[in-house]
Amino acid sequence: MSHDLIIRGGLIVDGTGSKPYPGDIAIDGDTIVAIGNIEGSGARELDAKGHAVTPGFVDLHTHLDAQAGWDPDLTPIVWHGVTTALIGNCGVTFAPCKPEDREYLAGMMESVEDIPSSVILNGLPWDWNSYGEYLDSLDKLTPAINLVGMVGHCAIRTYVMGKRGVDEEPTADEIAQMAALAGKSVAEGAIGFSTSRLVAHKMPDGRSIPGTFAKTPEMVAIAKAVGENNGLVQNVLEYSRLDSEMALLREQALAAQTRVIFTAPHIPGGPGKANAYQDIIDSMRAEGIDITGLALPRSFGFLSGLKTNIMFMSPAWRELISLDFSARLTAIQDADTRANLIREAGEMGEDGTPPLDMWVSNFYYLGDSESPEYTKGADESLPAIAAAAGEHPAETWLRIMLETNGEALFHVRFGNHDYEAMEDFLQNDWILPSLGDTGAHLTQIIDAGWSTFMLSHWHREKGTFTLEETIRLLTSAQARILGFKDRGSLAVGMRADINIIDVDQVTEGQPTLIRDFPNDTPRLSQKAKGYLATICNGNIIVENGELTGQRSGRVLRNQPNSAA
Repeated sequence: MSHDLIIRGGLIVDGTGSKPYPGDIAIDGDTIVAIGNIEGSGARELDAKGHAVTPGFVDLHTHLDAQAGWDPDLTPIVWHGVTTALIGNCGVTFAPCKPEDREYLAGMMESVEDIPSSVILNGLPWDWNSYGEYLDSLDKLTPAINLVGMVGHCAIRTYVMGKRGVDEEPTADEIAQMAALAGKSVAEGAIGFSTSRLVAHKMPDGRSIPGTFAKTPEMVAIAKAVGENNGLVQNVLEYSRLDSEMALLREQALAAQTRVIFTAPHIPGGPGKANAYQDIIDSMRAEGIDITGLALPRSFGFLSGLKTNIMFMSPAWRELISLDFSARLTAIQDADTRANLIREAGEMGEDGTPPLDMWVSNFYYLGDSESPEYTKGADESLPAIAAAAGEHPAETWLRIMLETNGEALFHVRFGNHDYEAMEDFLQNDWILPSLGDTGAHLTQIIDAGWSTFMLSHWHREKGTFTLEETIRLLTSAQARILGFKDRGSLAVGMRADINIIDVDQVTEGQPTLIRDFPNDTPRLSQKAKGYLATICNGNIIVENGELTGQRSGRVLRNQPNSAA
């Protein structure tokens, strides 16, 4: 018997957490049709001997909403084994949208997620009004991987309240309209509803985005309508008032009776507490609430280097930032310029403190090897290596830039600093690894390789998770949140979203700054090593780390029976 594709002799890690076993996998069309010792031949066969064969990974927190319009390959997550990505996070989405509000929503996305609004407006067709029409439009873009969308609070509030939605409280009628619109959007295919309570998520004019301060009646009404249509609820919290935010999340969850996910950076708990969330999570789960926190499995933060705009702050440094890369490199080769930069970096601020004390201790050099070094300790921070060299931190930064011809990058950590604490945190059964934020913060942050880090660090290097558990966390556990029953594991009848991985070699590549977006817009990207093939809906989309040109992804819509 012949098949479209056969994967031969791999170690099948099926995504359920079960013990891996050797075998073949046969695929016809977009479906797995046989697993075991498969006779016959395939129109194409892949040799997986000595390598893991896994389901495709699911990424529950991306901002590829805009990028899908001009990069349907959806790099870089496609290089990290991801075959299904959730968009529409953090409350900022492009639908539903009235024609007169297009620039307004694009401006919000630019301000919150560092994606230029001009690129958004010119790169997408904007041929929709309703959320269902938006998904139809996405489908026409023929993405390389599967896309799943949420409807955002900003769009809902703007659609109902117009620009009043930023600051004003809605009337009872407007709350009813927003709830109905959210429910309708989910009925049309949105997988759920997203909102951001984070005050730092700002409009272009500096005000917090619509919905940030929405009160309980509004949040509960929307959650109830979303849950009635089998949608999930996603929240970004304001962590400075964690107790009240979690209490509100509980109210939403009880009203929705559905899956609830929230952004969960590690926050230490009080005395005797594992973390700041645990007590209320235990309480919520005791009430039967299906709640999951998403945590990036390593430190996160900006990238500082001569190619990015994250540097020290003073007039001389701002002047350096105003130059292009070539001129920056030329400038720092001048001894007088370097001396001035170092002097200004060490001067006292107006409040009498050195300008770098608050954050320079979080600078960590990613190194000059093939893979970035994300797990350095405090004795390897920029101040530590500067002290060892008898230099000011700015002097060390500049020296390393010169030694690497401007290619060096420092990771400016602002979360998940403590890797010992993270090891315990990630083992909570209510936590899933995620939060790559791919598609956002184009020249500031690149965390797209989080799935690869799970494999390389927490499985291979630390042994914290077995291979089967690591893969479960990246696949079926995430697919369950989306409500998909035909993706996330390897079994006959499941969709053929599959990775072939050299687990001994899999690793992230060094971040790079590229210019492949419209208007020569730069962005950070990051490739990977160790992925021999990634298959989406039965087609090989990546082979030996390179795109094949196949784009076989689909826009997956919410279904009342929770099947994709």
